[in-house]
This record gives sequence, structure tokens and C-alpha cells, in this order.
Amino acid sequence: MKNKISQRSIVNGQWSGIGVWLFVIGFVLVACAPKKEERLPIFGEKTVEGMDTVYHTIGNFQFVDQDSALVTPDTYKNKIYVADFFFTSCRTICPIMKTQMRRVYDSIQNDPSVLLLSHSIDPEYDTVALLHDFAQRLDVKSEKWHFVTGVKDSIYKIAQTGYFATAMEDKSEPDGFIHSGAFLLIDKEKRIRGKYDGTKEDDVNRMLGDIRKLEREYVVH
Repeated sequence: MKNKISQRSIVNGQWSGIGVWLFVIGFVLVACAPKKEERLPIFGEKTVEGMDTVYHTIGNFQFVDQDSALVTPDTYKNKIYVADFFFTSCRTICPIMKTQMRRVYDSIQNDPSVLLLSHSIDPEYDTVALLHDFAQRLDVKSEKWHFVTGVKDSIYKIAQTGYFATAMEDKSEPDGFIHSGAFLLIDKEKRIRGKYDGTKEDDVNRMLGDIRKLEREYVVH
């Protein structure tokens, strides 16, 4: 009888030990499993239509770039892009913004899925020829970075209602305009996925990381 009890104790002990090891192995596998990357937020109001959630998107637009080419949402079809608002005669934040956006250009110039879009908020002064010269001085390719001009009210409207950015005339300002220094990250569905201070290197670095994160959302596993 004592031997049977001892054998049963050994067997039970073996199964107990195996159970512990299975638990440990399971815990290690769970701990080492790759964590799902958190997605970037989607800015703006959203509505629910049936089973679908509809998010704010950038509306239609039609501008002309530094090469006199028409720029519309189709220009950015199936592309991620970064947008901002500026004017060439700006003496305050624009020079800093363009230095930072040039860094972004250097980072994505060989990446076919990412483009840049800079809107002039002084279209009367910033003619196509002037924007062409401005782009040449920055030494950038027009197919990668579009500098656009157009109807002033249309530019102001899309800034405020599309990108949630400030862009307007203000005679009390030294250069006659006031505008946001934001860089806006737009996904392939024309949704705003990030807003960054284009005058701060650290924030632009964060955006560069978020561009890569956004690209990974479109990778099919």
C-alpha cells in the first residue's frame, strides 16, 4: 500500500511539474509575442452610417504648382502626403518651416508612396514663376514636392475646413498674413493622421517616425 501511494505521489508530482513548465512556456511565448503596433489617431469629427464609421477627409481642391501643372486630389491618389501653408515673402516662421520640410524631403525623396504639398497663402504675390524659382532654390523635384497657388478664398477655405489650419490675411501682422506652422500628415484615404509643429526639429522627427508607422498600416501581412 505504501509503495502505491509513493508511486501515485511521484506521478502526481511529475504531472504537477509538467504543468508548471507548460505554464512557464506559455507565459514566455505570450510575453515574447510581437505586440500589435498602435495605429495613429484620425483627426476630426466622425459619423456612423449603418455599420460604417465615416471620418473627416480633405475636400476637393484644384490648384496650380510651380510647373503650371494642375494639382488635385488625384495628384495624391494612393499616396501619403504632408501638407503645410506658407508664403515666399514671410520673414517669421516660414524660413524655419521650409528648412524642416527640406529635411522631410530628404527623408522621403526615394520613397514613392510619400509626397509633399505646400500651399501659398499669398497667391497674388506668389505667382507660378516665383514658386518655380523658390523650388529651384530649395533644389527639389516638382513631382515630389508641389508648391501651389490658386484662388485665395479657396486656399483659405481648405486650410480652415479641410486641414484645420490657420491661414488668413491680417494687416496687423508684420507681413500682412497669419498662418499655422503646422505640418499635417494625410493618409491614402485623405484623412488627417497627425499634426506637428513645423518649426520644431523634435516634432518633425516625431512626424518622420509616424510616416513610417503610417506606411506600415498599408503593408499586407
